[in-house]
Amino acid sequence: MGSAERYVVVLVFDGVDLLDVTGPPEVFALLRWETDDADGIRVVLAAETLDPVTTSAGVRVLPDVTFDEAARLPLDTLLVPGAVEVDDEGQVRAVTDEGVVRRVRTLADRARRVASVCVGAHLLAAAGLLDGRRATTHWSTARQLAAEHPAVRVDADPIFLRDGKVWTGAGITACLDLSLALVAEDFGEPVALRVARQLVMYLKRPGGQSQFSVPLEPVSTTRRMDDLRRYVDRHAPGRLTVADLAAQAHISERQLTRLFKAELGTTPAAYIESARVEAARGRLECTDDTLDRVAAACGFGTVDTLIRAFRRRLDTTPTEYRGRFRHRG
Repeated sequence: MGSAERYVVVLVFDGVDLLDVTGPPEVFALLRWETDDADGIRVVLAAETLDPVTTSAGVRVLPDVTFDEAARLPLDTLLVPGAVEVDDEGQVRAVTDEGVVRRVRTLADRARRVASVCVGAHLLAAAGLLDGRRATTHWSTARQLAAEHPAVRVDADPIFLRDGKVWTGAGITACLDLSLALVAEDFGEPVALRVARQLVMYLKRPGGQSQFSVPLEPVSTTRRMDDLRRYVDRHAPGRLTVADLAAQAHISERQLTRLFKAELGTTPAAYIESARVEAARGRLECTDDTLDRVAAACGFGTVDTLIRAFRRRLDTTPTEYRGRFRHRG
């Protein structure tokens, strides 16, 4: 991207998530330290009026331009954060305002690319920008997005996704990863990595990295499932099979499958594989073990099995993962 003036417009509105608004501008601000090619990039906050906007954290931000003014700018990237509400039962739901949705639709037509941050994906979906596309959002509202917008291919696992000119991000600190990916697209991977170092992020995470590690998966509701999860975590590096797990629970394999589906929304085999991938991630990050040793130590048996599991779970390879996340002394 050259030095001609181009604008990154971040939408703001009452109740918007604060970090989703402030994180991306910080990335683009640091970008100008790392390359003169970014001198023409201007980041502005756009709102319906120039009145202060109260974010979800209670902090007020001042818009730079109105939505009407933003539509007249040389708009390069439109960033759309979101907002949530929590009901009396503690359930988190993304909220959309029809006025903001109309503005998203209009501004998106003028932008080279569009990116949602966190639950901003719900605004893109309501504007019809995600129909037929693969998209992600924060895991807490992924089911809502899929239910309300069946034309969207929702994938709650990656931290960000790109489908054509539309990008979607998982939210919270993943807004930084998404912004770094936009930087890498325009200015190259080395520049993005230098910005990541300025942010004291160890390395820019690949978009395919999961939002979850095994210990962060939803807490189950029964003592039996808690015991089974701990058993898997302890024994996954060995020759653990679904039959072994069923025997441990004193139930049939069919009953075990129903239990995992009901409690965790997955299958026993998939959960075992996830636990093994988690163990392999730790070894790839912290040791110089060969892939043969990692595969053997984490229950995969062969390197081919290890690679296939990484592609399924993280959309990357063990070698690529180690290259990004290996801890150096």
